[in-house]
Amino acid sequence: MFKALIIDDEKPVQIAVSKLGRWSYYGIEPPATAINGKDGLSCMRELHPDVVFVDMNMPVMDGCTFLEKAHHEFPDSQYIVISGYDEFHYAQQALRFGACDYLLKPIEENALNSAIEKALHRIDPDLVFGQNAAKTTNTSPEEVISIIKEFVESNYCTNIKISMFADKYFFSQEYLNKLFKNKYGYTIYEYVLKLRMERAKELLEQPDIKIMDIAERLGYADNHYFSKAFRTYYHVTPTQYRNQLQNP
Repeated sequence: MFKALIIDDEKPVQIAVSKLGRWSYYGIEPPATAINGKDGLSCMRELHPDVVFVDMNMPVMDGCTFLEKAHHEFPDSQYIVISGYDEFHYAQQALRFGACDYLLKPIEENALNSAIEKALHRIDPDLVFGQNAAKTTNTSPEEVISIIKEFVESNYCTNIKISMFADKYFFSQEYLNKLFKNKYGYTIYEYVLKLRMERAKELLEQPDIKIMDIAERLGYADNHYFSKAFRTYYHVTPTQYRNQLQNP
């Protein structure tokens, strides 16, 4: 399946794009999100999305700067610009840095899905949409578990819900968790936590990254919740772990 990323500092816009996009119809996984261009670049390096929605006006790193950097580093990704400005120079800048479409806020469902379809056809002109949902009912339990593992490994920093797999593949959440644990030794949520904690240690080894930024990148609502999860998992707080690295 394809991957998508929404980069916008406005939560309502993230929600609108997430709800209005026909993701399963186009064979796209539920999109990940980022709150600014800098965060978006980090997510791209971890997720390698195929379709990227980016706002033009954001703090820390705006859309133009992001597009310039991202298009150079990820030339195969397709970029769809979202903007509240109906001005020619914004659209001109977006197209100059490789954007394939330009959408105005508020987001309209038809325009959004047309842009998605346009982006995917630029990736593969021979794509036929609407076939994925029919195929999922013929997927074996073993294949489903492998698909879930791959999805988790690419999206562990997002809010993963087992119910979306249960609804898609027509298996109960309990059954999927049982199969996953039998094959990999962890329940799905335990595996998500394992990946997050391993990534957390890697990020804590970089002293220039703030702990609150690490928490956000790994999908935690706040620093306190992240610190509690880290302490429970490793029996040491993130700050203590970082201090141990700096003062062995």
